[in-house]
Amino acid sequence: MNEPTDKKPNFFQRHKVDWVLAIILLIALGLYGYGTWKTGSANDFYTSAITSMTQSFKNFWYASFDPAGYITVDKPPVALWFMAISAKILGVSNFSVVLPSVLFGVGSVYLMYRLVTPYFGRFAGRIAALVMTITPIVVADSRTNNMDATLIYFLLLAIWMLQKSINKHNMYWLIGSFATIGFAFNIKMLQAFMIIPAMLIFYWLASNDSWKKKIGKLSLATIALVVFTLSWPLSVDMTSANNRPYEGGSQHNSVLELAFGYNGTQRLLGQTTGTGGAFKGMGSSSSKGSNQPGGNTKSNSNNKMTPPSGKMGKFNPSKNMKSRGNFPGGNNRGGMKMNGKGGMGGAGGAFNIGTAGPLRLFQSALGPQISWLLPFSIIGMIAAFIGFADPKRKWYQLTTRQKHTVLWTGWLVPVYGFFSVASFFHPYYTIMLAPAIAALAGLGLAAMLDLFKRFSLNNYKAYFLPLAIVVTAGLQAWYVSSYYAWLSVLILVVAVLASILLLVFKAKPAGKAIVIVGLLSIAVAPSFWSLTPTLAKESAAIPTAGPDLLTSGGNNSGGIGNGTVNTKLLNYLTKHQGNAKYLFATADSGTAAPYIIQTKKAVMAMGGFNGTDPAMTLSKFKQLVKSGQVKYYLDEGKSGSTNSTIVNWIKKHAKKVSASEYGGSTSTTSSSNSMNFTMKKGASAKMAKPTGKQSMSMGGGPSNMSNGTLYDLSSIY
Repeated sequence: MNEPTDKKPNFFQRHKVDWVLAIILLIALGLYGYGTWKTGSANDFYTSAITSMTQSFKNFWYASFDPAGYITVDKPPVALWFMAISAKILGVSNFSVVLPSVLFGVGSVYLMYRLVTPYFGRFAGRIAALVMTITPIVVADSRTNNMDATLIYFLLLAIWMLQKSINKHNMYWLIGSFATIGFAFNIKMLQAFMIIPAMLIFYWLASNDSWKKKIGKLSLATIALVVFTLSWPLSVDMTSANNRPYEGGSQHNSVLELAFGYNGTQRLLGQTTGTGGAFKGMGSSSSKGSNQPGGNTKSNSNNKMTPPSGKMGKFNPSKNMKSRGNFPGGNNRGGMKMNGKGGMGGAGGAFNIGTAGPLRLFQSALGPQISWLLPFSIIGMIAAFIGFADPKRKWYQLTTRQKHTVLWTGWLVPVYGFFSVASFFHPYYTIMLAPAIAALAGLGLAAMLDLFKRFSLNNYKAYFLPLAIVVTAGLQAWYVSSYYAWLSVLILVVAVLASILLLVFKAKPAGKAIVIVGLLSIAVAPSFWSLTPTLAKESAAIPTAGPDLLTSGGNNSGGIGNGTVNTKLLNYLTKHQGNAKYLFATADSGTAAPYIIQTKKAVMAMGGFNGTDPAMTLSKFKQLVKSGQVKYYLDEGKSGSTNSTIVNWIKKHAKKVSASEYGGSTSTTSSSNSMNFTMKKGASAKMAKPTGKQSMSMGGGPSNMSNGTLYDLSSIY
């Protein structure tokens, strides 16, 4: 007879650790974090702000781009707060500024599991977490100091609170959920509001309260949303302009204008302010007509593209560029491909967003970043609504599982709709679709497997799974075809054979193994694409994923140690700065950022990111020069700046500093941010190796090279 034992269960027994989930989380950590300490770049624009934010609380609160607190970045500060805290603790480095994004990315994978598992089972939760992990743009984005990984985490946290409020019938969780959305607004503004319709519909369907109580609780939650949304913007806008930095990205020094203008309606309708600088006409329409960039780009007889002369002066990507191979829904199967450094590898350029329309997300400009499993998720979503229905209820009496399917459908549909018609966004913004695709893939697979088991081949419900595998494989084969023709054929053949064998051996033991083979056939390509940023040690201002990164040796689109600082010029400026407040002034942040990062000193980017913010007037600039606060101006010949009046005054009255005085040459070519242009048929074209001569800057602002003319302003007075 065994004696009773008083031994207590250990930690793992108490918490029932899911070891499969643990492995998925480790994979996510490796994909998102490995090599970030070795990358030569991040987003200069934000890294400069993080550098400045570590120097004073005022800079920290306002997200000042420069240490002097002259102008802010064009986003709210919350995501940068986490990065600045990390940099303050660990020191400013590529690793420290990216670390929060890595952790939030892994946290999002865990939340996907927690959001799906309680309602659809552990298997569905694992699939959702895995799909989130291996979505290429999620990997690329989580390896940068952009805001998107942080935003996604807090949106998922809000959904978790919403589910908890319904399960526990607790109003405070509901209020916390909407307050978290308000908090997320101060990460990336109106982008956070894209899931509010899904939250409202889900709460209304899932809550057991009376309609009066629902309205009352939602009213309180809305108040919390408004308070948390407006708390930081109003604190800025109500502060005297003399006591804070200029709000970058706005035309009237207002956060609310920035939120509802540049970062709001203009994202949908096209950019109408701040276009006079580097990206003229940026986002004014979706990609129509010629796929060639504007400016002086010409096409020769060999289908090679000659890069535009100079900097990004009249580059018009969104308007004049089609995606590479716009099928489906496009009108050019041999579109231009922008590749090389600066975020152009993989599936398109910084503003290469394909042709607007319902199939835009399947085109090659955006598809290889986000849409590998989108057909699977859509078919799975339909199967879920059918498979999780209760035959004893009327069609509109939804089950719990159907209601949760509505939640993720409500996330997918409006975000999908936005990207189908929007005119002004970067391809990496499509990370907003990743949680919905992942959740619907997980719950959809559970539904399709259940339908496949329960129904005979005489019923259409048994065909959802093989159909999803074949359709998804077909899209993936097209994406892969221009890189690896053999893999394209292999994916399609294995997927089709697996689907046929599924039907042949439906009721036999071999069926389970065939399902696994079929699912693996559509997991290989996105897994490899998601691995490319890690293999290339990629951490870019314009993150992307794809084999191009492996041929270009990574993406050095601006950042710490990227070689864009003219050392001899810097030594000259440091030696002659004296008591001046600013090391020098220049037109935009792209020129200023590397110097701020390297020296921790103030550099004035007069017009902010694009050089188009009206933050400085001629009279005020004259006062700064006269008082000795600004002694030098570095002009890189950028046209279209809002500050052209100031620049003309400088050129007329200031003394040019000969490059020979600081031991340099009249121009310095950056070794980073090079882009080549090649034409190739198919979904995507293989990338030519970048040449150092054909440079176009994309990191941290429109111009990111230390070329140009230096003017001595102290000679004026």
